[in-house]
Amino acid sequence: MPPQRFCPACAAAEPVRDHEPIWSAGWVCRACGHEPNRIDGVIAFAPELADTLSGFDPRSFDALSRNENGHYWFEPRNRLITGLIRRHFPETKRYLEVGCGTGFVLRGVHQALPAAAIAASEVHPAGLIHARRRLADAPSVTFLQMDARHIPARGAFDLVGAYDVIEHIEEDEQVLAELHGALAPGGGAVIAVPQHPFLWSAVDDLGHHVRRYARGELENKMRRAGFDILFSSSYTAVLLPLMAASRMRRERPAALDDLLKREYDVPPWLNKLLRGVLQAEVSCTLAGLRWPAGGSRIVVARKPVR
Repeated sequence: MPPQRFCPACAAAEPVRDHEPIWSAGWVCRACGHEPNRIDGVIAFAPELADTLSGFDPRSFDALSRNENGHYWFEPRNRLITGLIRRHFPETKRYLEVGCGTGFVLRGVHQALPAAAIAASEVHPAGLIHARRRLADAPSVTFLQMDARHIPARGAFDLVGAYDVIEHIEEDEQVLAELHGALAPGGGAVIAVPQHPFLWSAVDDLGHHVRRYARGELENKMRRAGFDILFSSSYTAVLLPLMAASRMRRERPAALDDLLKREYDVPPWLNKLLRGVLQAEVSCTLAGLRWPAGGSRIVVARKPVR
């Protein structure tokens, strides 16, 4: 079956030709003539959710965009994600990222897969403002406002990614099923989530998390969605004792602004030290070491060829 996109109004399927984007800025349904809503020129498949408190506070994007570059947690994680993509899916031609946020990971993936056509979705236009600016020099990237629980495409992508996204969504298994359906047979998925319920704190409450994943939980849910697991490991394993102590001992931030200040205002010397530790951890992971425990879990999987 060729790649297909679906009209959100009439559910009609359209085949997608080779070298054609799954969605383009001017797309209109051939069957019913439906033209999706647009927000700042971006196709909006779920405009009713735009910049609402749907799993995330859109006010966080400005602080994220200012602090991701050089941050001890974000930069090594990017290297881990892109390293796994290069290893497992180097021939990717079409890539979908759900919950692309400010585009920090998206930028790294674009650099790792420069020939790939990329579809980047985010339910919050406030995040897409930053992502579009960050990828302004990448014409192969199409941006969408979309609910990850309803992806209007089937068999369309070689690779899908969701990085610290599905823990914000109550129906995480529905999202995994949608990602599986959007993949072509043999296509891959890279999913990252926060790990260990015992680490739950005000950071999770103010971050609008629904859950932290128990060890093995994400893998089991992905198997139920139809995936075969290729790789699984923790991230922030070396710093787990410090993370646990921080979550348990620090006072609850009174509001989102307090949380953002606490998370990002790291002294430069400490940021450099922690970044070096996590870069060394990532080097060990990419060399073959698997960490049983850590602040996050990252899983690489494949949709079987039937």
